[in-house]
Amino acid sequence: MKLPPTPRVLFLRELVGEVTRSYGHGRTMVAVDGTTDTAPFADDLAEVFREAGYDTFRSSMTDFHRPRAERTRLGPESDLDYYRSSFDYVTFRRVLIDPYRMAGSTGFQTAAFDERRDVPIESRWETTGQDAVLVVDGEFLLRPELRGIWHYSVALVNTPQDPVYENDAEPRMWASALVDDSDPDVPRRVFADSC
Repeated sequence: MKLPPTPRVLFLRELVGEVTRSYGHGRTMVAVDGTTDTAPFADDLAEVFREAGYDTFRSSMTDFHRPRAERTRLGPESDLDYYRSSFDYVTFRRVLIDPYRMAGSTGFQTAAFDERRDVPIESRWETTGQDAVLVVDGEFLLRPELRGIWHYSVALVNTPQDPVYENDAEPRMWASALVDDSDPDVPRRVFADSC
């Protein structure tokens, strides 16, 4: 289905073009990193990948949180605690990233934990063909131990980064594209020295 050519859709088509020129075949993984609500941008980006004919899946790091009791067993979370141990990266890699990369009939799971209800999500395994796109949004996706998994990454820069994350990971330096989405109707590309 052809999407209406709004400034947002045209902008997202340019990003999709950048990704598909380099990664038009195989299973591609795209990160949308940021401290605010990254889901709308990632959802729209996924729609534009679908428009371009790619089998596209969505996932969010909010669905890979650790249980609250684990995160707060030593007291309230500090910014450092939140950065270090809020998300379950082992499960993220085990049920989503590693099986998705296998590009066969191996199933993968796009969510593992319901943070609002603070309970695990019942496993729902998905699979796809050799060529597909996975768009993941959320916080801390460009941290050192995750950087190497993404084929392409977008850092939304319209709000300040978490200072702990910024100091440890320098996400703006590692992102494939820096995007100011403060006006969702007209997102714009920015450069590291201007944000």
